[in-house]
Amino acid sequence: MAHQMFLGTLRANVLTNPTGCRAAPPRSSARIGRGKFPVAAISDDYLPMRSTEAKNRTSKGDITSLRLITAVKTPYLPDGRFDLEAYDYLINMQIEGGVEGVIVGGTTGEGHLMSWDEHIMLIGHTVNCFGTRIKVIGNTGSNSTGEAVHATEQGFAVGMHAALHINPYYGKTSTEGMIAHFKAVLPMGPTIIYNVPSRTGQDILPPVIEALSGHPNMVGVKECVGHERVKCYTDKDISVWSGNDDECHDSRWKYGATGVVSVTSNLVPGLVRSLMYEGENATLREKLLPLIKWLFCEPNPIPVDTALAQLGVARPVLRLPYKALPLEKRVEFVRIVEAIGREHFIGKREARVLDDEDFISICR
Repeated sequence: MAHQMFLGTLRANVLTNPTGCRAAPPRSSARIGRGKFPVAAISDDYLPMRSTEAKNRTSKGDITSLRLITAVKTPYLPDGRFDLEAYDYLINMQIEGGVEGVIVGGTTGEGHLMSWDEHIMLIGHTVNCFGTRIKVIGNTGSNSTGEAVHATEQGFAVGMHAALHINPYYGKTSTEGMIAHFKAVLPMGPTIIYNVPSRTGQDILPPVIEALSGHPNMVGVKECVGHERVKCYTDKDISVWSGNDDECHDSRWKYGATGVVSVTSNLVPGLVRSLMYEGENATLREKLLPLIKWLFCEPNPIPVDTALAQLGVARPVLRLPYKALPLEKRVEFVRIVEAIGREHFIGKREARVLDDEDFISICR
């Protein structure tokens, strides 16, 4: 009953903007900051994913069959709310391009800049609108185990198919602590562990993954360390997705990766699908490398935010601390689009060079 009351309150708090898009709720007195939840949501009887009947909606095999997962961008309105009209268009373009799953609120989706209210609402919205056509993987990880547990309970309660979990960052822990952290969230549903030492400051070493691999909900790893680590896991029959777009072709076809969790597929989903499904294709890989290099010329998601604005798919609105790429990079992007072919990119407008004053920075 408490679970139903909470979801009803969450739905009631979602605002409708003037264009008819549904947008994220504002801050309320019931939630002071990220990680602080309404009392009703943490009462003793709010245990939605600890019951046995809710855990079998998505099987481990449903997730390990995915070859192309997009780490999807979150677009904004000028007032700081989610632009769900643009978001829905972006998800539809992913589906039409052959993408099989999306990470909601990941690094690219700027989950770290959202309140948990916004974060869970966006997962629920994606499931509600697209959950029968694409797998929805919610990034409900945190460096706080308690926060990760609570967010994951909520994510599965609103219907996400799997969770993405990062290791504790900044306040790093021991190997034993890392294993315990992941064991606390694994019982709730299918889980992909995300290893990106360049962001967390701590590598998830193979012994950690091997210790967790026997759990029935342990789906696999999104791995950003490189080919040799990918091969280490594939040799042990552990599913692994490349987290590096520039390496994903070789990881898939030479080192046995299941597929890729891609940033580039936000822009050219069909081409990245070909890279994952049509066998070795060095020509296509070389064709995409200038775009991939451009997408990581500054920390993700700055370039993809800039690119989607230039394609007219998202408004040129960025949540701070992100700022659009400088003018010379915006000019370079238009040239890259022309070289690859505008028909391969999402959206209907021609790529254009936006002026500095076109971009809006918000610090909601």
